[in-house]
Amino acid sequence: MIKVINVVGARPNFMKVAPIVAAMKKRPRSFQPLVVHTGQHYDASMSDAFFTDLELPTPDTHLGVGSGSHAAQTAAVMERFEPVVLAEKPDWVLVVGDVNSTLACALVCVKLGIKVAHVEAGLRSRDRTMPEEINRLLTDQIADLLFTTSEDADQNLLAEGIPSERIRFVGNVMIDSLIKNLERAKQSTIKTKLGLAERTYAVLTLHRPSNVDNRETFGRILDALETISHSLPIIFPVHPRTRKTIADLGLSDRVQSMTNLRLIDPLGYIDFLELYSTARLVLTDSGGIQEETTSLGIPCLTLRHNTERPVTVELGTNVIVGTDTEKIVTAATAALNGSSSHRVNQLPLWDGHAAERILDALEEVTAHS
Repeated sequence: MIKVINVVGARPNFMKVAPIVAAMKKRPRSFQPLVVHTGQHYDASMSDAFFTDLELPTPDTHLGVGSGSHAAQTAAVMERFEPVVLAEKPDWVLVVGDVNSTLACALVCVKLGIKVAHVEAGLRSRDRTMPEEINRLLTDQIADLLFTTSEDADQNLLAEGIPSERIRFVGNVMIDSLIKNLERAKQSTIKTKLGLAERTYAVLTLHRPSNVDNRETFGRILDALETISHSLPIIFPVHPRTRKTIADLGLSDRVQSMTNLRLIDPLGYIDFLELYSTARLVLTDSGGIQEETTSLGIPCLTLRHNTERPVTVELGTNVIVGTDTEKIVTAATAALNGSSSHRVNQLPLWDGHAAERILDALEEVTAHS
């Protein structure tokens, strides 16, 4: 029996851990899964709905860390996670993605001699001003087993001196969740509630501090959105922090005057999946949405200057547009006119079975250690 603590901290983690925990429950003779929620995303609308939608079990432990600076949050997770690891004595701790909880829990384990597996390893933006990039780099250096979503991630790790025997190309667990829930999402009434018809609207997500904390940058993005919204409505589920920033930067009147930019409350996973999966265009500064839109063949404009998921640009529907108004509008126009040149390919191992491959590798490595 392999005892595994599965760590979740922020919303993107939930979609990655859910299929892994579900797969472990289907192998009860081999795995004993525990779920630890650090509480990095602590707002119920941002967290609880995702647990319900993804059929994740109630966390065995909730650390209740909440918000804070990067240092304070990372330290709080470490301080509260260590006693859990000491009490549970797991064989493995599985961390996912690139949030502060990912690095904090990995650090605790490596100092206690507990094996760490990192899901979504090897992704690199080459931008060390991003806190997530630092979390990725450091977690990969100390983890015992590195699960990658794409072959370029393998190459990144090898180039950084990671031994090949620690690397396993398993595919994308985000796509496991997507494939599993796509039919369920069709039962959602979100489009009816919003009065939307399929392929007649765009969806926007915006939350990165580099985009929403700077009035000039946010203003350039709003300029582009204003032009695009003349062609179709843009539905914007607003992160609580972003809603506060709009007010703090004195942009509330401007946003409210854009009648075709529709701000709505954050959505659960199923409602959001139904909303973006039938959109004509998605604009985002998120990482995971670049992957999901690639899998679904939906044009995606990434409002960043780089991506740690270059495969979505090379093989998918993703275009990196940064925060330049003209570049955003030009790319949106091309996507809406159907003149963008991207063709959609099925990415290797993005097939809904990444979680099973992760479990196979954990069993194999445990048996030989």
